[in-house]
Amino acid sequence: MIAAWFIYTLLVCVALYLMVMMFYYRSLYKREQKMTKITKDTLSDAEIVVRKYQIQLQRALGNIDILSDELNKVKNDIKALRQRNAQTRIENDKLRDKIKELQGKIEALL
Repeated sequence: MIAAWFIYTLLVCVALYLMVMMFYYRSLYKREQKMTKITKDTLSDAEIVVRKYQIQLQRALGNIDILSDELNKVKNDIKALRQRNAQTRIENDKLRDKIKELQGKIEALL
């Protein structure tokens, strides 16, 4: 009788222990699933943000290329204007010299 009671008690204790362990590991498993889901969601959100910034970067680089081309055009225009300005100054100096020469001739005639 005591042996049977001891065996039943032992079996009940083992069954309770196994049930407690089952619920414990089940809760750990559910928690791990939640964490995995949160991590996946976070990673997918991060991927979306990275793609968005990649697109913005590509657009910015495209804009930089356009701006670089425009800057080069403006630099070339400035070079051309400087050359014209230098030529105009040379022509103005020549015309001033001619005017002075002609004024000298006019004064000599008077």
